[in-house]
Amino acid sequence: MKETRLAWSVAITLLMPLSGISAAQTPAEIAQAEYEEVLSLTPNVENGREVYMVCSVCHRPEGWGTPNGSYPQIAGQHSTVIIKQLADIRARNRENPLMYPFAIPEILGGPQRIADVAAYVAQLPMTPNNGVGPGEDLELGKRLYAQDCADCHGDRGQGDKEDHIPALAGQHYHYLMRQFDLIREGRRKNSDPKMVKKIQGFTPQEQAAVVDYTSRLRPPPERVADAGWTNPDFPGFVRDRAPDPLPPASATPIMPGFE
Repeated sequence: MKETRLAWSVAITLLMPLSGISAAQTPAEIAQAEYEEVLSLTPNVENGREVYMVCSVCHRPEGWGTPNGSYPQIAGQHSTVIIKQLADIRARNRENPLMYPFAIPEILGGPQRIADVAAYVAQLPMTPNNGVGPGEDLELGKRLYAQDCADCHGDRGQGDKEDHIPALAGQHYHYLMRQFDLIREGRRKNSDPKMVKKIQGFTPQEQAAVVDYTSRLRPPPERVADAGWTNPDFPGFVRDRAPDPLPPASATPIMPGFE
């Protein structure tokens, strides 16, 4: 009996600090701590290629995602953006049920492996044929982008590596539409409050126009792959059998989330 009481006492003593830390930290704080830890590490791109095998099943070996918006293009994205989103998903600061099981430490690995895979993804050339919108109201979209998006995402959709603001140039139209909805509706918890406020008043026509225009912003030519390029790091990947579990998103801004 004495030994049992002692065992319980030790267990409680060991658990109390962990419980206190867990209760004191929000998902955003946990994600931020991991983000900062990853940034302090020196990435190994070669190791990142191996880590990326986990990601290639959905994002494809090239990192180009799917034009129907089921998966975003992540090739060429700022490494800080990749790190931030992975940390947020792991900490449940961004809900992404499809990606979460692949992002957890038991599968993806710890902070060093995040640093490695983010560096690998950032150097991949981007698709020359991302999914674009129907091409209507592009002048309206251009005006709205300059007014509401360019200050943060850049006039060419280049984003900002230092502030982990995503590059939008070359991203798929349907993916951008879905994220617009999730952010405006408050269902993407790690959204910048400034962006949420900016897009609250967009009409369906304005949303479709600005997202259509954004999908047509082109990355720098040197960052785009040649036609027909495939990633030589994955010579045996059977691309036409890769899973695509989500249906194509609508071309209209209805609710249809790295999702």
